[in-house]
Formats: sequence, C-alpha cells, structure tokens
Amino acid sequence: MNKIVKIALGATIILGMGVTTLSADVAKGQKLYLKQLKAPCSEANIGTGALMAGKHTQAEWKAIKESGKLADEIKKICPNVKDGAVKADYLDHYFDFFHEYGSDSGNVPSCG
Repeated sequence: MNKIVKIALGATIILGMGVTTLSADVAKGQKLYLKQLKAPCSEANIGTGALMAGKHTQAEWKAIKESGKLADEIKKICPNVKDGAVKADYLDHYFDFFHEYGSDSGNVPSCG
C-alpha cells in the first residue's frame, strides 16, 4: 500500500510540473517583448514594456485576448511589428506580461 501511495504521489508531482511548464509565463512574455517587440515599438515611441502594458487596464487586456484580437492590438499600438513577432505561440506569453503590468495593476516590470 505504501508503495502505491509513493508512485501516485510521484506521478502527481511529475504531471504537475509538466502542466506548469506548458502554461504561459510572465517572465517569458517579458523576454519575448524585449527580443521581438521592443525595437519596433520604440519606433512608435513605446520602447518599454511598461509603456506597452500600460496602454490598457488588466480587464481590457483580458477582453482583447478573449476576443482573439491580441495580435491585431499589438500591431495597432506598434505598427512596425512584423508578423513573425506575434506568432500564435507567443500570444499567451505576451498576454500574461501585458496583463500582469496593465495600467491598473500597480506592478512595474524590470525591463527597459
């Protein structure tokens, strides 16, 4: 019986770690912003992640994502952004970053 409990607990921990790894991430969104969006957004006078995230409240970012228009909104705010910078794989991470640091969050990202 003790062996079965240990196996079940181990499996739960492994599955939990896998799910966490697959979910979106604020830090990854910040890194992606710096790598993919900072330069084109700087051309639109929105160089920092804080300025970009501060364009909307957390509720507004959530509504934009739920409507499926996050990529369009990024391109609207930063018109020089290329399609490759807003790939579907990146959008959840961008959303987590923008939502975490939305204008009403009180949070300030450490990125430039």
